[in-house]
Amino acid sequence: MRDTSFDQLDDLYQEVILDHYRNPRNRGEIPSPHVSARGFNPYCGDEVILALNLDDGRRVDAVAFSGQGCSISQASASILTELVKGKSLAETRRLSQLLRSLIHGDELTDEELDLMGEMEALRGVRRFPIRVKCALLAWATLDDGIEEYEGGQ
Repeated sequence: MRDTSFDQLDDLYQEVILDHYRNPRNRGEIPSPHVSARGFNPYCGDEVILALNLDDGRRVDAVAFSGQGCSISQASASILTELVKGKSLAETRRLSQLLRSLIHGDELTDEELDLMGEMEALRGVRRFPIRVKCALLAWATLDDGIEEYEGGQ
């Protein structure tokens, strides 16, 4: 017999994912971004293009995404854009690491879970291994963009 509290939590997480998919935050483009990257999953055709502008303190001042794909990949990109605003590049990388840990089933502290915000809605993806890459696509793209930006500094 299933625990109804887990069912309710799954329902809540599904609602968050569907809301971000149907009403994506920060969808669009940024002209001449400081950080930009394109991620593509050849297995399913999901694509995410991220763009970030940084302020003088190297904090994310503006962020946008575009692309196409399944509800999980696009919702994950939308969630990413909300979470990284105002964060340093190091903080954005930390969020990316936390998502990987969450999806792989690692135990996270309450403090780490608090940092994740709506990203925690992607927790259930770990039950569907084929969808893990969908959830991680935007975050891997972000990591690639930051690495390229920092390599050019």
